[in-house]
Amino acid sequence: MTDGWTSHGKVRAREAEGLLEVTVDGLTTQAKYYKPLIYEFFRKAWRGSRPAWGEFSVEIGMEYVGDPPWLDLDNLAKAILDAIKGYAFHDDAQVARLLVERRPGERERITVLVRKLS
Repeated sequence: MTDGWTSHGKVRAREAEGLLEVTVDGLTTQAKYYKPLIYEFFRKAWRGSRPAWGEFSVEIGMEYVGDPPWLDLDNLAKAILDAIKGYAFHDDAQVARLLVERRPGERERITVLVRKLS
């Protein structure tokens, strides 16, 4: 692909200028669904950078169509941080800034942006 995305099933990711972007198509009310889905993507398909030390900023956006799903955002954040641990950073204790939000969108998906802080 020329757009830099690596895809596997419902998950895709790309890196550009210090940013790791991960998207998951579709939504479910079970946050625990995302951890194995994202983890398997990184284990099987990801060939990008390896985890780094230092502090990170993570933004997680849940986009929905219609009524927002009944999903605790804190559980979603924990599942996603656990899934990307070992790929974006060594431990989720390295996350110094965390933003998790639910917002209307054009399609249902989860977007994760990871940046290393200077």
